[in-house]
Amino acid sequence: MDSIGRILDIDLPPDQSAFLWGPRKAGKSTYLKVTFPHSVVYDFLRTDLALEFAKRPSLLREQLLAKDEEVLRHPVILDEVQKVPRILDEVHWLIENKGLRFILCGSSARKLKRGRANLLGGRAWRYEMFPLVTAEVENLDLLRALNHGMIPTHYLQDGRDCRKSLRAYVQDYLKEEVLSEGLTRNVPAFSRFFDAMAYSHGELTNFSNIARECGVDSKTVKEYYQILVDTLMGRMVGPFKRRQHRQVISRASKFYLFDVGVAGAITKRTIEEPKGEFFGRAFEHFMFMEIAAYGSYNELDYDINFWRTKSGLEVDFVLGGGEIAIETKGSSRIEKRELRSLTAFVEEYSPRKALVVCNERAERVHGQIRIMPWRNFLRDLWEGKIVR
Repeated sequence: MDSIGRILDIDLPPDQSAFLWGPRKAGKSTYLKVTFPHSVVYDFLRTDLALEFAKRPSLLREQLLAKDEEVLRHPVILDEVQKVPRILDEVHWLIENKGLRFILCGSSARKLKRGRANLLGGRAWRYEMFPLVTAEVENLDLLRALNHGMIPTHYLQDGRDCRKSLRAYVQDYLKEEVLSEGLTRNVPAFSRFFDAMAYSHGELTNFSNIARECGVDSKTVKEYYQILVDTLMGRMVGPFKRRQHRQVISRASKFYLFDVGVAGAITKRTIEEPKGEFFGRAFEHFMFMEIAAYGSYNELDYDINFWRTKSGLEVDFVLGGGEIAIETKGSSRIEKRELRSLTAFVEEYSPRKALVVCNERAERVHGQIRIMPWRNFLRDLWEGKIVR
């Protein structure tokens, strides 16, 4: 893992601190160790250390003030900082009074917010780390990516070990990140929700249907989804609605988990070949994560939406308020009839680019629509040719 170069670039001025958020095992700690090898590190995943500082947050100030000035020229790293929320008052004081810099790393700001922790009032920039992206992996194996996911250790493992790791990850993540943090008290209901959410993953979210399956009300289901968003386990994608139209769905959203392999593990999905419904859904999910990661890493403030009509026409991803429309297809041959949705969107909104990302071998243009093999699309995406 140390040899995988990550695209994330944390380049801090002399007086700047930062938060680094990301799901467990995305590679945050490894990245910080490689990027800031001379930094003092406090790892609050160590239970004894977390307990000690939770009881006496002032220990951070006392210990750091005893360090040599040369050591403190480098940012101080607090890993899994959400486990010791009160320590952020000490961080604030050290930034303001001693000019120290910090990188505050964790998998969720939700516990900090709920505990009304000091989030430093804009004194720390925000970064997010995603699982691996294609620009970081040489000669990406698409089926491996869809089955294993892009969490670094999972992608690199062989099939049997990866399946065990994914099962353990789902169970541990559910337990450690949500239940043990006290983010919800109804453990059975949340467990049922987790399964129901996975099977409706990437589809229009029907809170009422999921609520009936879980035995809770719709408000609780919405809160469960918000927990997943706040803990960086997934993202909501809202409908595109630049112009209101009676035939366009404008309320229901879609939800995507943060990793395609985790989604497959929850639903016990295995993809044997690059075709079929399971492949198509995982392929769409994979492309969404690439688009989201590209926007985050390049600090591009563009929305990702979808467009769907009541008659069933749908475009998977609409970027930048309608500037770019992207449809994903698992097919190795795109027929004219498969372009109906994107053609309708082009006629209605005239996007700057209309793309079909698919499994065809060669790039081609049909009318105003560019049909792109997925490797070409991802190459152009990370070279800044799709979105700038």
